[in-house]
Amino acid sequence: MPRTIFITIAFMLAAASAQADATFRGDLAHSGVYAASAVAAAPKLAWQFHGKGRFIASPALSGGVVYDGATDGFLYAVDAASGALKWKFRTGARIAASPAVARGLVYTESYDGNFYAVDVASGTLKWKFATGGERRFAARHLHGMLPETETMPDPFDFYLSSPAVSDGTVFFGSGDGNVYALDAASGALKWKFATGDVVHASPALAGGTLYIGSWDTYFYAIDAATGKEKWRFKTGDDAENHNQTGIQSSAAVVDGAVYFGCRDSNLYALDAATGRKLWAYNNKGSWVIASPAVKDGKVYASTADTGRFFALDAKTGAELFALDFKHWPMFSSPALAGGTAYIGSHSGKLIAIDLAGRAVAWQFQTDGARNAPASDTAPDGTPNYDAVFSENFYDDIVAGTDHLMRRAILSSPVVGDGKVIFGSNDGNLYAVKG
Repeated sequence: MPRTIFITIAFMLAAASAQADATFRGDLAHSGVYAASAVAAAPKLAWQFHGKGRFIASPALSGGVVYDGATDGFLYAVDAASGALKWKFRTGARIAASPAVARGLVYTESYDGNFYAVDVASGTLKWKFATGGERRFAARHLHGMLPETETMPDPFDFYLSSPAVSDGTVFFGSGDGNVYALDAASGALKWKFATGDVVHASPALAGGTLYIGSWDTYFYAIDAATGKEKWRFKTGDDAENHNQTGIQSSAAVVDGAVYFGCRDSNLYALDAATGRKLWAYNNKGSWVIASPAVKDGKVYASTADTGRFFALDAKTGAELFALDFKHWPMFSSPALAGGTAYIGSHSGKLIAIDLAGRAVAWQFQTDGARNAPASDTAPDGTPNYDAVFSENFYDDIVAGTDHLMRRAILSSPVVGDGKVIFGSNDGNLYAVKG
């Protein structure tokens, strides 16, 4: 083999090995696209794995193993073919961050305030890094709830930031308000970038720039090598009750544009180089918590309150089509494979959408959905909020939310090995196949 060709191949292999084997939303740019064949026909259950807590985080699939954390504080490794447990690793609190896998390590964050690197083969700790501590976004009179002057943690701040790994560095956000860059092999701090509030969105990486939003209402572009700010973009404010403020959605960066949702009810498209707003699609008061997926010049996203799945033209933001799921919110982010989108719903159903036909292809009902009280659903098929929430007092809202969330799919699906794999708040990891 000629020396120049050998060097080129070696360089390409080294560059590929420097990236994550598996990461949130399928790639470092968080496109939400999976290079896998679609499960287009009505599926059957391949396996389900039951943990001791809820699977809020999205799984990672790498080397025939599924990795995911749960609210019982364990990080699980499950055989992707059979669903059998390979190992579990205990942290000090619940895990709500989707793991990333790179160079023989699986990375995740826990509500105990530590970021962990665990050996993929044995499930033993490689290193851990202590942040300034985790917390949920909190404010007075949150969502208009009572008591009016009491500072309240947001009951809908479900997720922790999911890490991205590239070129020997692991990046993630924290409830202490910082974005961190650590040496992926040792856990040593490379830099940290301070925002004005909790950072539970997950960083997307493209062209040497890290893109991430904060609950401080700003979206940031950060130099991945130095931690220096390149630009920031201001989203909406809601000083009265904070119902329409903050960024939970993680960004997708495709073809020079960055797309993300916001609780101010907008889905934004910004110029990735400058932060200039290209367009904003308004959802008429409904949050956009899920992260968008981008493929073939189209942006696919969903809403919370109104339960809509929609497609937009990536260049203009013009709506191409929308599907109505009767106000069952979708915090789960869509995963695209072939011509199908897969997304979870608070109804406890995994929904497959034929993108060309612009219609539901199939739905898979979890145990949590099958066992949910009939009174939770109104006669018209919408959530029966009146039956769950008796008053606008904080404790009542927390209890009601917890009740409804027992069936929800907050986890975003991954597609691979002929399966769609996702977690559920009913305590199960599911794998379905055609």
